Amino acid sequence: MRKLIEQPFTSNPQGKVGKSHPHESAIRQVSGQARYVDDMPEPGNLQYAAVGTSPEASGVINNIDLTEVWTSPGVIDVITVDDVPGHVDIAPVFDGDPIFAQGRVLFNGQAMFAVLADSTHHARQAALKAKIDITPTTACLSVSEAKQQDNFVRPPHFMHQGDFASAFAQSECTAQGHLSIGGQEHMYLEGQVSMAINDEEDRVLVYTSSQHPSEVQKLIAEVLGCKLNKVVVDMRRMGGGFGGKETQAAQWACIAALLAKRNQCAVKLRLPRMQDMIATGKRHPFENSYQVGFNQDGLITAAAIDINGNCGHSPDLSDAIVDRAMFHCDNGYYLENVNVAGHRCRTNQVSHTAYRGFGGPQGMIMAEVMMDAIARKVGKDPLTVRKLNLYGENERNLTPYGMTVEHNLLGDLIDRLETSSDYWARRETITQFNKTSPIVKKGLALTPVKFGISFTAKHLNQAGALLHVYTDGSMQINHGGTEMGQGLHTKIGQIVANEFGISLHDVEVTATRTDKVPNTSPTAASSGTDLNGKAAQNACIIVKQRLAEFYAEQIDDNALSADDVVFSDNRVTLAEHSIDFVQLVQDAYIGRVSLSSTGFYKTPKIHYDRSTGNGRPFFYFAYGASVSEVAVDTLTGEYKVERVDILHDVGRSLNPAIDIGQIEGGFIQGMGWLTTEDLKWDNKGRLISNNPATYKIPAIGDTPEVFNVDLYPRDNDEDSIYHSKAVGEPPFMLANSVWCAIKDAISSLTDYKVDPPLPAPATPEAVLKCITALENGLFSDKVS
Repeated sequence: MRKLIEQPFTSNPQGKVGKSHPHESAIRQVSGQARYVDDMPEPGNLQYAAVGTSPEASGVINNIDLTEVWTSPGVIDVITVDDVPGHVDIAPVFDGDPIFAQGRVLFNGQAMFAVLADSTHHARQAALKAKIDITPTTACLSVSEAKQQDNFVRPPHFMHQGDFASAFAQSECTAQGHLSIGGQEHMYLEGQVSMAINDEEDRVLVYTSSQHPSEVQKLIAEVLGCKLNKVVVDMRRMGGGFGGKETQAAQWACIAALLAKRNQCAVKLRLPRMQDMIATGKRHPFENSYQVGFNQDGLITAAAIDINGNCGHSPDLSDAIVDRAMFHCDNGYYLENVNVAGHRCRTNQVSHTAYRGFGGPQGMIMAEVMMDAIARKVGKDPLTVRKLNLYGENERNLTPYGMTVEHNLLGDLIDRLETSSDYWARRETITQFNKTSPIVKKGLALTPVKFGISFTAKHLNQAGALLHVYTDGSMQINHGGTEMGQGLHTKIGQIVANEFGISLHDVEVTATRTDKVPNTSPTAASSGTDLNGKAAQNACIIVKQRLAEFYAEQIDDNALSADDVVFSDNRVTLAEHSIDFVQLVQDAYIGRVSLSSTGFYKTPKIHYDRSTGNGRPFFYFAYGASVSEVAVDTLTGEYKVERVDILHDVGRSLNPAIDIGQIEGGFIQGMGWLTTEDLKWDNKGRLISNNPATYKIPAIGDTPEVFNVDLYPRDNDEDSIYHSKAVGEPPFMLANSVWCAIKDAISSLTDYKVDPPLPAPATPEAVLKCITALENGLFSDKVS
């Protein structure tokens, strides 16, 4: 059941924001008319590419015999790393990502060569015919091996507050534990795909499914050995991204562009699903541990958290991802004396990459692990312990990285959800049920979310926009953000329509293109609307000011000022004077007033000093909380999520329907990460959960029968776009309540005395193993 509440917001004169509008491509998407890269009309000279990959996880390349590849039917060209005219390394930040394997292979499935043929079938068939001679070397396949070998992709990082050692030694109670946290496949509906169109001389136009067109532009130029202004990247929409197309869409675009220039033709490269899953990075698996000291009431006095990300073979974005895990290991709780260590472990796996939450979920879950462990020790309901440890006022509002938690909404938000979900009545009912039900046990958990909004790399917190107003009053807005189904273009259109007081259908949001808005940041970190919405608004303000000044001049009344001009309901008004918006635009054109402008925005206040581990890396926090109820079959380990209640903070919602959709989708995706989505590699480093038959994402049948979602009605205290808040990533971590509820059900087998060490994902097999070990007395209470 969905609850959509009316929010008591004001300051919304035009009504284009703050109301539910359909996704701008919804009709095209459901009718099949929305064009993705593979749907575009094909150029007459289009040829098709495929990639050959490494059969080993680690080894030295002795020889690549491509003779049979060249003679395979339909083959036009075959390239290896030796055929790259420009840069070979296409890493996004730190070196380590060659476009093709060079000298040695680094993971099973690494691209070694590419084939161009007259059909996709011929290209893929030919790619299988290479004879690759590799001398295998010992592969590092786990975090523990990497740590033993001091094998890291980047140096460790540390955060400190207070005196952990002394406070821990003096704590009345202590607990310690370890948590294995699995990765996650992006499983976007549209796989990795690019189409490169050869243009005059050294120019190339590339259509790609990417969250970061500017980076794709830069890397293509470097690979081809040309200037950036010779490369145009066009990105209308993605069929899902979730972080998997932030950096790792670039490789396939570069290969397509390289083949296009070599062969003077258009080239399309689309990875088949299995190869896509094998050759592209996942959410980072983590191996984390903790020590926590607390008093008899459950109040934390000391905590040490060791965070270890499995980064794969190269840095990719792992520095920032592990940083964000560190930033969020406190979640919504004050840790007075705390040490946080973050390690970026190198393994011979595909280089793991961005994924919704960007490390935050892998850190945040550690806070919930500690809360559950403390609750079992002191004999209190976990919610009581959670509320006791929330950030407060004055001295209890400083994070481990020195940022003051301002405008903290969690206390009130949790109180509201606690009441609306009937938490305590349901707790009593579940406790009684578990005493009488011999097989099925139920669990209940309420967990909070406090998620920082901003790129932690400061320079990425900027955006541009380009606005055109046409003489019929219609507009085009172009911005640096990319649309991956999340409704970014819809919200940008609403913002522009709201600024001018015109109809939403008069605003067209055009494809993201590097020749319109340059040097853009990726659409990531939940910042797409925050950054690009402000940039679009600023472009509107510039044109509005020109129109207002022109209109005031036409009225020619010294008592009236352009500052008093109002744009509303398709009209422009100044005192008792009023004109149709379209007429004013036409008059302004005749009067030689520029009707186009760029807009720019950079996020204020943020800074972070990695040398000291202190600063303000986030503009603000988004908050939320969820209550999940589960039923677990103790004979099979199977479980069902029966009810979920969510209250989430999106500030002043720009579009409640889209925001609630994001919350629901993020929650279900997070639930998949913590329950069914189990990545498996064999002992040779081969991904064996490499297709939808062996890797299980949640289906519609996994959606809770009762699913209540409400928006917390409060404006953002910071000056974000219309005082809204980001909604892309924070809801993902609401799913922690499902995992904690499963643990709660298992703990009932011990009368809630033992906190079961359940891994994530908590697959039915993992749940049954945990229950069996618990019943056989193999788990001792590690709380001392």
